[in-house]
Amino acid sequence: MSETLVVKIGTSSLTNPHHPGLALSTIAGLVEVICQLRRQGYNVVLVSSGAVGVGCTRLGLRDRPSRIAQRQAIAAVGQGRLMRTYDDLFTTLGQPIAQVLLTRGDLAQRQRYINAYQTFQELFELGVVPIVNENDTVAVEELKFGDNDTLSALVASLVEAQWLFLLTDVDRLYTADPRQDPSAQPITIVRDLSELESIQAGGQGSRWGTGGMATKLTAAKIATQASVRTVITQGRSPDNLLKILAGEAIGTWFEPQPETVNARKRWIAHGLVPTGKLLLDAGAVQAIQAGGKSLLAAGIQAIEGDFEAQDAVQLCDLNGTEIARGLVNYDSHELQQIRGCQSDQIVQILGYEGAETIVHRDNLVLS
Repeated sequence: MSETLVVKIGTSSLTNPHHPGLALSTIAGLVEVICQLRRQGYNVVLVSSGAVGVGCTRLGLRDRPSRIAQRQAIAAVGQGRLMRTYDDLFTTLGQPIAQVLLTRGDLAQRQRYINAYQTFQELFELGVVPIVNENDTVAVEELKFGDNDTLSALVASLVEAQWLFLLTDVDRLYTADPRQDPSAQPITIVRDLSELESIQAGGQGSRWGTGGMATKLTAAKIATQASVRTVITQGRSPDNLLKILAGEAIGTWFEPQPETVNARKRWIAHGLVPTGKLLLDAGAVQAIQAGGKSLLAAGIQAIEGDFEAQDAVQLCDLNGTEIARGLVNYDSHELQQIRGCQSDQIVQILGYEGAETIVHRDNLVLS
């Protein structure tokens, strides 16, 4: 079975830092490397940023606009131009590509999640390289809060990839921003993300992009929990991908964690956006964390948010720290009536027979 690689390249690597326009030499080099990987038998997904940046250049705008509607319009201008560039370069090397535009909603609904998985598998069977971007033109929340680092990790989990490469404007992760702190030390390998809690990862990246090193660490957490080895490396040296796959210690490597949950639970953990929060007493926290139990109504002390049955919710201790998340069997109004009660009292309180559990352990993932 062929190994699958997900390669994410950011706006800072796609565009020229000193004058407007795409960094065509970098893009051409990346395309050549991806085609070489395809000839070696790998399935490759390219997650590409840059639609807003390219649209700004096309329209002669010097700065990234702040209004959501304007950014959406500019993304629509830039996405077509970006894909044309990719198609021209890949076509020169005889490699077919496909455009896949996703929103968080496409991964949040189980059937759409499965449909997306099946589409990627068919594209691999056809020998096609999918090029993925967030659908910035319509995804208001994703454009405002999302980033393609997170998207690439979710895609890597979705397609059950073995590798995720995050191509950025630095060669690896450092203990601090090396552009501002000359004493920053390089980090070559991370076996446990808790090792990085003391470093300053920084916030937003370039003026055109929405990412930064903090989002890459979030992406690494999502991917490694899905047993995907993740590497941060220099985006302007795409041939690093070949060297890394050959065993060279380039960039920062994040070791994959043992796979402890199935695909459905990975979807619950990372594909869904929680719409509410349940605060649990110490007994319920212990039962879920140590005992692998379902959540019962008796353990719920408080409820936050307005949600429907089968929505994703966060399960938190009384300090508000998330311990797990899962799919809830009752809406928020029903839970307000039955929280703290015994399971055999639910029929009497609600007037109908419902599930004994609030979140069944099969639909629950520890954080």
